[in-house]
Amino acid sequence: MSTSAASANRVLEPAEWAAAGIPLLGSPREVVSGLHARHRPGPATAVVAVLDPDERVRASASFTRRTSSADGWLLRNVLLDQLRRVIPHDLRRRTPVRTAVLLYCRDGDARWTEEDGAWMWGLRDACTLHGLRCGAYITLTRDGWQVLGEGRGGRHPSAGSAPEPFATSAAPPRIPRTGGAASEVLRRAAAR
Repeated sequence: MSTSAASANRVLEPAEWAAAGIPLLGSPREVVSGLHARHRPGPATAVVAVLDPDERVRASASFTRRTSSADGWLLRNVLLDQLRRVIPHDLRRRTPVRTAVLLYCRDGDARWTEEDGAWMWGLRDACTLHGLRCGAYITLTRDGWQVLGEGRGGRHPSAGSAPEPFATSAAPPRIPRTGGAASEVLRRAAAR
């Protein structure tokens, strides 16, 4: 695809996406498994999620793609609408704190398509307009999941797999620390 055709359709090529400096996910499998368990996406379903700095999902929304056109402008508008419904914007911050990621469940294999390029363009632009950092674009197919531009992926979950129970898809709760001087002071105060 020529550069002028890509910009006219508002599509990002994989090299453009990789050069954009999209932050890497620390635990992509946890993010994918959590979104898969929450939304149970089927083919042509997109899940947009907003992560806090610790990569915990703060808000997410899923929707089915209704247009057949792979135009990033249209997809950006849909993503922006979903973001506005689930989380307030961060436009007053000097630098974005939260990150939006997009998981798109589709037929076919994990290789990049023009439709993926349109979603990437739409995600990047929607994040800018909502005051978020642009995060990973993830495809979910029958073969598994793939973080485009990073080369990371896995076989489970996949488009055809049953979701894990929600409790096992999230990180286990932290065990409270006990012991130490502060615990001893609190124990003595409670004993009085």
